[in-house]
Amino acid sequence: MDLLIRRADPAEYAALGELTAQAYLQDGLLDFGESDAYLGELRDVAKRAAAAEVLVAVRHATVLGGVTFVPSGGPMADIAGPAEAEIRMLAVSRTARGRGVGEALVRACIDRARRTAGCTRIVLSTQRTMHSAHRIYERLGFVRTPERDWNPLPDLDDITLLTYELTL
Repeated sequence: MDLLIRRADPAEYAALGELTAQAYLQDGLLDFGESDAYLGELRDVAKRAAAAEVLVAVRHATVLGGVTFVPSGGPMADIAGPAEAEIRMLAVSRTARGRGVGEALVRACIDRARRTAGCTRIVLSTQRTMHSAHRIYERLGFVRTPERDWNPLPDLDDITLLTYELTL
């Protein structure tokens, strides 16, 4: 597949936001469906792009997926500490799954982390049910860091996110 990974263009923000929201909704990853507050964050690509690097996977001018790369110390970081970059909001359209799009996006983040001065590690959070993503992370050398697992909604006990890291 001739796949191009690059920064998202502002003209693609709406399409990428909807692709990301639909990926999470269709996979049952949002507890409250369309009323889930996180859905707005997933759709707001412009906000992410102002604070981090939003990458897209494109084939023949069609956006197939995207990811947010948060360099060391970036304001979009959830769990990254000093000298760590973070991967957030990885999403691939249903029609493009199983074709290497997710892996290409993660590899692009790893490459960026390696080029970030002082960055020694890349980290991410994932839901328990994101098994395909877990396989990508593990294949690329990420290891589980259960001591960093966390809950973005402390009022709900069953939302604990799993964490992974890759030492560069």
